[in-house]
Amino acid sequence: MREPAVGGTGRGVVDTGQRILAELREHRLDEALVLGNSLGLRAVANDVVGHTRKTADEAERMRASFAMEARLALMQLTNKTAVIYGAGGAVGSTLAKAFAQAGAAVALTGRHREPLEALAKELGGGATAAHVDALDEVAIEKHLATLGHVDISVNAIGIPQTGIQGIPLAQLSAEAFMTPMMTYVRSHFLTARAAARRMVAQNSGVIIAHTANPARIAIPLMGGMTPAWASLEVMMGTFSVEHAARGVRALVLRTTGLPETGTIDEVYGLHASAIGITREQFQQMLESRIHRGRHNTLAELAAAAVFVASDAGRGFTGTTLDLTGGMTGD
Repeated sequence: MREPAVGGTGRGVVDTGQRILAELREHRLDEALVLGNSLGLRAVANDVVGHTRKTADEAERMRASFAMEARLALMQLTNKTAVIYGAGGAVGSTLAKAFAQAGAAVALTGRHREPLEALAKELGGGATAAHVDALDEVAIEKHLATLGHVDISVNAIGIPQTGIQGIPLAQLSAEAFMTPMMTYVRSHFLTARAAARRMVAQNSGVIIAHTANPARIAIPLMGGMTPAWASLEVMMGTFSVEHAARGVRALVLRTTGLPETGTIDEVYGLHASAIGITREQFQQMLESRIHRGRHNTLAELAAAAVFVASDAGRGFTGTTLDLTGGMTGD
């Protein structure tokens, strides 16, 4: 069926011109081109539609650019204060650097002031260093009082593992078994509680904990670390369910062991010795169970921490983000 002629003069031209403009406003460029051709204005129609397409493409590129900038802005920690316990260790110092790079003012704490002061000097940007024993609730409270407010709280303390791991439960003393609960878990409770009190008052904040894959799966010779990590994950969920309605988020980042840290050298050595293989063989055995064939890196942990601490991660609370590469996928 042949379409009715529109005509090149008179009222038909005016009506068709108005229809072309309407199609352009709705970005229906092909329809506008057909209408332009029906008027015998092929060259003009092509120019108009081509310009409109170019403008639309430019607008789309601008929208994409703005969207990227908005996402990056959401992951910034500008005007936020992050307190890190155990900041002198490999994990704590890595997180401190990542938070500072994202714009946060970092409050470094630990039991040895000298490495903290060196790190604070390296970071600049208002980073502070303070001697705080993360098992001393009075010291924790006093330190937070000097900060005025706290937006991010991370406990990255570690404890010596010799005498805890590498020993079957049937041969482990009750004292050794309970050590992770009485130190590691207690410290996390004290620091999270102190942070939560202040965050509730300011209606915002995030508490981040770090656990390892044995929190979710049974691995032999872990001693009391397995129940300690499992308890920590449940405890963060409890902080969340009690305080998330007041803007306080609490969550866990779970990784594999981190071979870049001295702790893993100690731990893998204990396990390897207990089963009669080398430390390298023990690591390879574990990596064979990870989908990507390797352990997590400190950089991966730090990137995840910055994300969940930022406004981009505000949807995460009361959960454990599993970074283990399928080793403990829930």
